[in-house]
Amino acid sequence: MAMIDRLIGATGQWVSSSDPKASVTNPLAWIKKTSGYAAVNRIIGLAIPFAPRNNFSVEEVRPGFVKARVRLKGNKNHFGSLYAGAYFLVAEIPGGVLTLFDLGPAYTPILKEMTLQFLQPANSDVTVTFELDAESVKAIKAEADQTGRAAFSLEGTLYDEDGNHVATSIAQYRVRKKGFTPG
Repeated sequence: MAMIDRLIGATGQWVSSSDPKASVTNPLAWIKKTSGYAAVNRIIGLAIPFAPRNNFSVEEVRPGFVKARVRLKGNKNHFGSLYAGAYFLVAEIPGGVLTLFDLGPAYTPILKEMTLQFLQPANSDVTVTFELDAESVKAIKAEADQTGRAAFSLEGTLYDEDGNHVATSIAQYRVRKKGFTPG
């Protein structure tokens, strides 16, 4: 998150990496302005070097939705299928990405607990999707603005390249409002 903080100006606005004085109030607009998902994945890689080393990437972000992928290459287990740790990687990071893009940089996501239910081995790349509806985003922001923090959960559905549902993740998150002072 420190790397992301460096991309936020003094006003709390997203800042273009090419022009530190140019801010973008909408993180999704920032994606378009900074060459799309390559910029998002670069930031993730700078903040969490483990992610690109293990072939993790964000594939799509839009309001209330994120899709990410982990490659089988470099992540095989002793049976030749996707290693269990790679499932956790692809299921954990997108929750923070979704939170950041939907709530904004003033809210810090913290993973409190995550479970994975393995349904079948994946012998290919695996993708996961997460969704957070507009009403939930509004409620999370309202609670965090009032109390300094808010809890919520995200359920992810993991698929292999053939479209088989290979695992389900359930993650319990808490966001903290930066600079919150009770009042």
